Amino acid sequence: MDKIILIGAGGHAKACIDIIERDERFGIVGLVDKRESIVDNILGYKVIGTDDDLENLHLKYVYAFVTVGQIKTPEIRISLYNILKLIGYLLPVIISPSAYISKHAICSEGSIIMHGAIVNAGAKIGSNCIINNRSLVDHDAKVGAHCHIATGAILNGGVTVREGSFIGSGTVVKQGINIGKKCVVGAGCVVKTDLPDHSEMK
Repeated sequence: MDKIILIGAGGHAKACIDIIERDERFGIVGLVDKRESIVDNILGYKVIGTDDDLENLHLKYVYAFVTVGQIKTPEIRISLYNILKLIGYLLPVIISPSAYISKHAICSEGSIIMHGAIVNAGAKIGSNCIINNRSLVDHDAKVGAHCHIATGAILNGGVTVREGSFIGSGTVVKQGINIGKKCVVGAGCVVKTDLPDHSEMK
């Protein structure tokens, strides 16, 4: 079993740990958190260093995964992803055993597909995305890099969500809609028209 380190020791890390444990492809070595962190372990896994230790840890470990969450802004996740890539870590796709991923879909590195999520035929998931519990990415939908599709959100067929956007819990996006870069769509919205870059919808 390959070893992996997790970057971020907050609430989202707990959800990621649960999936990685169930997936059984990786053994979790520990977590890395920001320097001012007051957490010493998450679900029994120790915090083994800070961001400053990532280069040294790479001498021993090949795999890493970003376990920081994303709601208002993707910038922290983007920064961590870029740092890990620059150092040379491999970022796997993590898929819950209870998720459904069509063999005709594409999921890119560093993304996590969580419990009960569905990614249908022709769908494309970019790098470093969170496809959260019970969300649906329907046929031919495209999710750009560094997006978070939150719990129970529905992206209908042919929807495009561009880089860095957040789609809140329970939101429904009508088929064929285009959502621009770094948009924030709040929980429970119904999106029936295209949204330009940096839009906010509540």
